[in-house]
Amino acid sequence: MTEPVRVLVVDDQELVREGIASLLGIQPGITVIGAAPDGLRAVETAVAEHPDVILMDVRMPVMDGVAAVRELARRAPDCRVVMLTTFDDDEYVVQALAAGAIGYLLKNLPSAELAAAVRLAHAGVAQLDPVVARRLATGPARSEPAEPAPSPAPEGPGLDVLTERETDVLRLIATGSTNREIAGRLFLSEGTVKNHVSRLLSRLGLRDRTHAAIYARDRGLL
Repeated sequence: MTEPVRVLVVDDQELVREGIASLLGIQPGITVIGAAPDGLRAVETAVAEHPDVILMDVRMPVMDGVAAVRELARRAPDCRVVMLTTFDDDEYVVQALAAGAIGYLLKNLPSAELAAAVRLAHAGVAQLDPVVARRLATGPARSEPAEPAPSPAPEGPGLDVLTERETDVLRLIATGSTNREIAGRLFLSEGTVKNHVSRLLSRLGLRDRTHAAIYARDRGLL
């Protein structure tokens, strides 16, 4: 028999935390090895117990979910982290995926689908809630008029197609920064940042901020 998938549940609301743990505990092939009320406790538990999959809320005290994912990528890189939250804001999604989460799901999942998501995460399959995926595909970064993209090289366009300012914006996208945070860091207006994001997506042939963050990470901009 294959070993059960060992899961850690992380949520600051005790009732939600215990409910998710109970629902998963009766699913075949899944063992809940613990629960944590915040990101810091989640990291400590993961380092000690080595869960296969961590279901992580986004907004929590002490250490939020995104910060916890970054820390887990450093201290427990074998753990697969799936964000499980009520927040479908595209900025949270980009930050979480750029930090290393393998999925972003909303809490309205039926228990059987949540169990299936845990198994898929354990198998290394990336997952986005359909609502989240639609928001990313039609988000503000795609609503601005874009300049025509240059013809890509066989392996895709490189960073040399970007201006220095667009490269700065791309680097900050990869850190999970919002448009407002980028504007503050680069002393620009949010509207100007949105235009830069739209242009760099077009120049690089990328669909959305998530792919931009992954592109930047792969090119060593982090």
